[in-house]
This record gives sequence, C-alpha cells and structure tokens, in this order.
Amino acid sequence: MDRNLALEFVRITEAASLACARYMGRGDEKAADQAAVDAMRKAFDRINIDGTVVIGEGERDEAPMLFIGEKVGKVTENSPKIDIALDPLEGTTICANGGFGALSVIAVAEQGRFLHAPDTYMEKLACGPKCAGLLSLDNTVTQNIEIASQALNKNIDELVVVVLDRPRHQDMIQEIRQTGARIQLIDDGDVSAGIATCLNDTGIDLLFGTGGAPEGVITAAALKCLGGDFWGRLKFRSEDEKQRAIKMGVKDLDKTYTRDELAQGDVMFCATGVTDGPLLSGVKTFPGQKATTHSLVLRSKTGTSRFIEATHNLKLKSDGFLK
Repeated sequence: MDRNLALEFVRITEAASLACARYMGRGDEKAADQAAVDAMRKAFDRINIDGTVVIGEGERDEAPMLFIGEKVGKVTENSPKIDIALDPLEGTTICANGGFGALSVIAVAEQGRFLHAPDTYMEKLACGPKCAGLLSLDNTVTQNIEIASQALNKNIDELVVVVLDRPRHQDMIQEIRQTGARIQLIDDGDVSAGIATCLNDTGIDLLFGTGGAPEGVITAAALKCLGGDFWGRLKFRSEDEKQRAIKMGVKDLDKTYTRDELAQGDVMFCATGVTDGPLLSGVKTFPGQKATTHSLVLRSKTGTSRFIEATHNLKLKSDGFLK
C-alpha cells in the first residue's frame, strides 16, 4: 500500500473527530455517532481507493452508513483494492458523557487480510513489545501477570492492568488484585487502552478482558505496527451470533487468534482523539472557529509511528468536513 494513503486516512479520522466532538458532553449518543459516521463517509469519497468495509457499524440492515460490505472511495482504474476496519466513534458513551479516551479510528489492509469478525464479544489480551510472544489466553491471569513482571523487569505491584468496568469481569478483577498488580478500570474505549500498552509514557502495561470483537481486530492492527502483541478469542452470546460468524467465514468458533491472524500482511492504522485519553488529546476549539486535533498514524511495513497535531480553520471548510 502506498505510504501516502496514511495521510489521506488521517484526514478522515480528523473529519470524524471534529464532527462528533461538537456533541461531547451533551448526552446524545446517537447524534454523536451519526455525526462521526456522516463525516467519515463523505471524507472517504475524496480518496482514490477501491475500499470495502469489513469491520464497520453493522450489517446493511442495522446501520445507515459504513455497514459491513459497503464499498467506499473514489474508484478509478488505478485504485488499490483494500479492506477497511473502522470505528467512526470508538467510545460513543464516552463522548456523550464528556469522558476519557474517545477516538475515531481506521485500520486498512490489502484485500482479504482482516478477519471478518462478527459483532459479538472477544476475549482479549494485549501487551507491548517486551511481552510479545510470551503471554497466552490459555494461561491464568496470575500466570500472565507473573510473566509480564519478569519481561518488563517490574515488580508486580508496579504493573498497571486495564480492564473494562463490567460485571462479567469481577472475578478477573479480584484475581488481578490478589496478585498485587494495579488496575485501571475504564468505562469504554479498549482500543486506545490496548494501544497504550505499547507506549512507555502511558503507564499502562497490559489489557485483559472481554469486549467487542470488531474493536479487537482494529487493536490487533495497531499493535502489529507498534511491535506489541494481541490474542483474541470470540465469545458468542447466542446461537444467532454463531451462525452469523460461520456465514462470515469463521470456521473454528473456539479458535484463539493471534495478532497476525487477525490482521495479516502490511497494515496501516490511524486514530484521532475526540476526548482526552491515555493515547491522544481530544479536539480543542478556540475563538475564530479554530480547532486542534491530535492523531496517531502507524505503518507495519516500516514500523513508523507519527503523532500529528493539526490546527483547523473551520470557517474555510464550507461543507463542514476536511478538504
């Protein structure tokens, strides 16, 4: 994939973040999510790609735009064929409540290289480069913490583990606390938390727990670029979800997927902060219809990571989106 596409994609996440940030703290989840979807969809129309959304807002009958299977991009004879995993607003509730860590994210790969994950749950384990290849979902939580402690050359009581604050995680939380490790509970947004395990200044060492499967594929793509590691196992809530997974090409319903099975080949990842979080600063607005965004752009082929701070003059964006 052409490296210049990375900067094209970050313009898309910037557009989505600017649009939904207008609804930050206003308590309207649907309006925030719709604003991000609309902005992202229009921004895709300006990019010379033959793209297919494989991780999106839902299936055709569940989402008005950016549904799984939707074609995006300004297609020409020379347009590269790519698969796209996206979440226009990762952390819808966070944005609506003015909380911590909402993002707009896109991951891209060559055609056929992402797992077509159904909209179900996924048991997840994420870590930074020093723990890559060492942990396992087949280990106990305690075993993984002990291994990470040695690999990171940290005492267990210095480790910070991020877990979604959900009733289903109460036993896990109790086990983590019994090891002596510290826990950071989050209400939503495990993509940013997973990526944060790869960045030294975040203070986050591990991500455990069960969250959305589509977000797991996106996280795996980002960690591939950063040299971190990720393991995921689908957790179905109904027979209908199992049948949907089979229809989408999942053959082994109990399989534990590695990072490179979820995101194969060369991948790119872009994220722009909507609200302040462990990974990125959120959108900030200033007098004169100015706004700033903070984004992260990653490429697995070169291992390059770029943090991009941009100032936007909203008066010059006549259609409300980035040009």
